[in-house]
Amino acid sequence: MNEIIKKIEEAQLKAEVAEFHVGDTVKVYAKIKEGNRERVQVFEGTVIKRQNGGARETFTVRKFSNGIGVEKSWPLHSPSVEKIEVVRLGKVRRAKLYYLRERVGKAAKVKEKVK
Repeated sequence: MNEIIKKIEEAQLKAEVAEFHVGDTVKVYAKIKEGNRERVQVFEGTVIKRQNGGARETFTVRKFSNGIGVEKSWPLHSPSVEKIEVVRLGKVRRAKLYYLRERVGKAAKVKEKVK
């Protein structure tokens, strides 16, 4: 990759990013802009994928809201993501958990990692 692009991307990286993996249950504190006000909205769910790297890294979180599956993707180093808090560590053997999309209820749970 071009050296100029690398320097620009390095400047946009966050200093500290929470350590989390696919399968973990996380709380994402995202800034929402409504008119001229800004507030923080919490989205809690299971990380089903993490892709790319560097400044372009994104992650997707899936949760159930009123019986409907909802997925949201965020850039990891985005200024709209205030912080990411890990609630529980998941024990998985895959990099992408797309199979959770077809499952509901108890079948959609991920085993918890025991320390």
